[in-house]
Amino acid sequence: MSDANTSVATPPLNIFNGSDPSHPYYFHASDTPGIVLVNTPFTGRGFAGWRRSILISLSAKNKLGFIDGAYPAPSSTDVSFRLWNRCNDMVTSWLLNSLFKDIADSVFYSRRAKDFWTDLEHRFGQPNGAKLYHLQKKLTDLVQGSSDIAGYFTKIKKLWDELDTLNVDVVYNFVCTCNGKKKIMQVKEDER
Repeated sequence: MSDANTSVATPPLNIFNGSDPSHPYYFHASDTPGIVLVNTPFTGRGFAGWRRSILISLSAKNKLGFIDGAYPAPSSTDVSFRLWNRCNDMVTSWLLNSLFKDIADSVFYSRRAKDFWTDLEHRFGQPNGAKLYHLQKKLTDLVQGSSDIAGYFTKIKKLWDELDTLNVDVVYNFVCTCNGKKKIMQVKEDER
């Protein structure tokens, strides 16, 4: 059953005939272990932007569930275990190809793509006070100068988006039944 906020339900993982592109175990002929999901490998800087690019790519390939835990490993005796393992290995390969060699070497032995991803998020995805200060300072110092309004707005919007990625856990990840979240978002928009 689906509601207005969800798309087509994911088929059961243990039922896969090999030709259903909506199934998480499906691979297109162009999906190989050597492909690179993002333009620039992650070097240890700019995790939020790199993370966003990876999430977009994995979502497009219907493989997000391998890093967020939505597609857990079946029992090793389950008939679908080999298919799950194949997909897990492919996602792991894609992630490794999207990292600078030194970082890839540090997560190379992760058995599951989810563990791999969790390790990266734990190390690099923590809010960084210095980065937060730096972005706020850039916003404060930003002036239109000789830029046209579109160019100026593009610069300021990029800084706002970067700030939002640093503050995502504070602002967006709570359930609110009192309209408080909406009010916070309105205050934030008014500040901007």
